[in-house]
Amino acid sequence: MPTTPATAANSSSNGTADAIMLELVDEDGTTIGTAEKLAAHQAPGQLHRAFSVFLFDEQGRLLLQRRALGKYHSPGVWSNTCCGHPYPGEAPFAAAARRTYEELGVSPSLLAEAGTVRYNHPDPVSGLVEQEFNHLFVGMVQERLRPDEEEVGETAFVTAGELAERHAAAPFSAWFMTVLDAARPAVRELTGQSAGW
Repeated sequence: MPTTPATAANSSSNGTADAIMLELVDEDGTTIGTAEKLAAHQAPGQLHRAFSVFLFDEQGRLLLQRRALGKYHSPGVWSNTCCGHPYPGEAPFAAAARRTYEELGVSPSLLAEAGTVRYNHPDPVSGLVEQEFNHLFVGMVQERLRPDEEEVGETAFVTAGELAERHAAAPFSAWFMTVLDAARPAVRELTGQSAGW
């Protein structure tokens, strides 16, 4: 992945784990400061910038991932293709492409902005709170997946009908339906009405 000023400033050159900083925003999405990642998620949560990616294959199936069991937040649950937080000063589009590659080992063959959504979702298991101003992206994936096992426990491509069945039977992230519903107009434009999204 290409290095930008934001990614260079937030990567450790000596192999140590530096504190991950997030961009705090106001209700309009304007940057107002920064906070350490875990601190921003402590109740009641600090409003921060995030992104969510929805990638589809050529059959119009959505790529889901089950978060690795070692994740500090929402481990072992299913969620959208990729989600995360831009580094301070990093464009959400660049962050979405970067994180998709880091987690799944692929670069989207198409990635387009799909709006934003603001939400407040407490996680009942961990007590952490997602207070997010979330930038949405939809796109296509045509490469073979190479997931990072520390990030991703499992992947699946699902139709709209299969997603409904899976969502009823297995735990999903607290934010999943909020971001999917907000992205649906762009998803339908990408996949066509016949895909059922």
